[in-house]
Amino acid sequence: MSKTTPDTGAETTPAAPPTGADDLGAAGAQLSTAPTETAVPGSFGGNRAPGLTGWLTWTVREVVGWVRWFWRQLTSMRVALLLLFLLSLGAIPGSLIPQNGSDAMKVETFKQSHKTLAPIYDKLGLFHVYSSVWFSAIYILLFVSLIGCIVPRTWQFVGQLRGRPPGAPRRLSRLPAYATWRTEAAPEEVREAALRILKRRRFRAHTAGDAVAAEKGYLREAGNLVFHIALIVMLIAFAWGQLFKTEGDKLIVEGDGFANTLTQYDDFKSGNLFDDDNLVPFSFTLKKFTATYERSGPNKGTARTFQAAIDYSVGADGATRHKTIKVNHPLEIDDAKVYLVSHGYAPTVTVRDGKGKVVYHQAVPLLPLDSNETSQGAIKVMDGYTNPQGKSEQLGFAAFFVPTFAGAGQGSMFSQFPGLDFPVLALGAYHGDLGVDAGVPQNVYQLDTKNPALKPFKDAKGNILKARLLPGETMKLPNGAGSITFDKDIKEWAGFQIVQQPGQSWALTGAVAALAGLAGSLFIQRRRVWVRAVRGADGVTVVEVAGLGRSESAKLPEEIGDLAGLVHDTAPTHPDSDSDPDAAPDREPDAVTPVPAEGEPKK
Repeated sequence: MSKTTPDTGAETTPAAPPTGADDLGAAGAQLSTAPTETAVPGSFGGNRAPGLTGWLTWTVREVVGWVRWFWRQLTSMRVALLLLFLLSLGAIPGSLIPQNGSDAMKVETFKQSHKTLAPIYDKLGLFHVYSSVWFSAIYILLFVSLIGCIVPRTWQFVGQLRGRPPGAPRRLSRLPAYATWRTEAAPEEVREAALRILKRRRFRAHTAGDAVAAEKGYLREAGNLVFHIALIVMLIAFAWGQLFKTEGDKLIVEGDGFANTLTQYDDFKSGNLFDDDNLVPFSFTLKKFTATYERSGPNKGTARTFQAAIDYSVGADGATRHKTIKVNHPLEIDDAKVYLVSHGYAPTVTVRDGKGKVVYHQAVPLLPLDSNETSQGAIKVMDGYTNPQGKSEQLGFAAFFVPTFAGAGQGSMFSQFPGLDFPVLALGAYHGDLGVDAGVPQNVYQLDTKNPALKPFKDAKGNILKARLLPGETMKLPNGAGSITFDKDIKEWAGFQIVQQPGQSWALTGAVAALAGLAGSLFIQRRRVWVRAVRGADGVTVVEVAGLGRSESAKLPEEIGDLAGLVHDTAPTHPDSDSDPDAAPDREPDAVTPVPAEGEPKK
């Protein structure tokens, strides 16, 4: 028995069927479901006949021809990959330039800082990339391209699965992997043995004329289709999630709660198709926030534990459940996820009027300025306070808090550790009108000290009344205006982000399926094998084994060699075939051309 395998010389037979070769016929066709590229003709309408009817007919043919050509280009894999590249390229400004949908304040700051670029970016839609016309056009074209490419290929692949492997070409010796020998076994016996062996090796095989035709590796094309279908699923899932998503922030002090309604959010953003009824009904109460930090070493002050213990319930009558939310371990309720994103301190203060009546008693959340939780904010007493003259007024206190006081010095005080080792609260006192009733939005963490209706309390030296308080200490307001006490009860607050984005499970499924399909299309080889057995002119059976793959593969010759060895065990070489000639079935035995064995040079 002799075999030929591809070598690196100039005479090597290509792994794919040569263009225009009629020898392979249907045997080399449809190894892939990829559409055939067509050249662009000069005119779809051909010659135009005279008269109005000829012009109309020619125009219709031209329009239809160009539409069909455009559709073929749009549904080609080349254009789909180009659109996918453009989509990823278009997402770059969305991550580098502030977006209206995520942070409108940063957009306004950017516009004020870049007077020249901002109008250009605004016209190009770079402040709302993902909802811009050009990004949506790329997204929709990619979606249409993938569908238009996959649907016909899917039907073609289904047709291939329902059909049988094509019959053997006339000249098997032209294929890249080929082996032949002569045997005393009958042709029918050889074909039956070959059919049995091929089916045992999980080939789809059948007898076609004087040869057994078999095919294997259909999962390559299936993987290719699964990959592109998974891309469509991911596109739909992402689009669905963006249209119906919600994202809101809520700051909650220990002991306070939250219900998932629009009025409860401090900040809220949603997709274009969001409706209030889409919010998942649930509520929770922050029972305790726990934070621990490194006490020594180079990582002193680094957080070791951030966790929020909550009690939550789902629906109006849901049972109360306990959950501890940690960083990157959110609370999941249906499509909603509650993330722990920030933390700070809320000193409790008590404000009394001149008669000693408590007009304000509350834990006030302050915003951290650094990693050691140096914090600032404002205390606003808007109702219930009356000055010594009996007139209703509002009080305001600029608050500055440090959990671990570093000691008195020049400038502002600061914290040297984020834990509550030596808490100090610094206050500056104001009275009058806070401006909260003017209808103009106001930052709850700042006092509008430029407001002429808000006047500072003055000390004996005529300066703004200020004081640094330890827990339990009180600052007296001048002229019997009352007092403010820094209570010993210092609470902590936690910032939560509530995200609801449907379609994430579909997107994950699509991503996993895409990876599986891509692996199948890359590593599975689709190939066809034929075993021909016919009687030569001298009555001796000539056996030919050949294979054809979609692309060059070192495994194909090896597989053909193994198959030929198994068939050879059933139909061994004729004892008189000393020279092991290549007796092709369409040649006379005395006119055969010997085939060199493996490792022998060609002559």
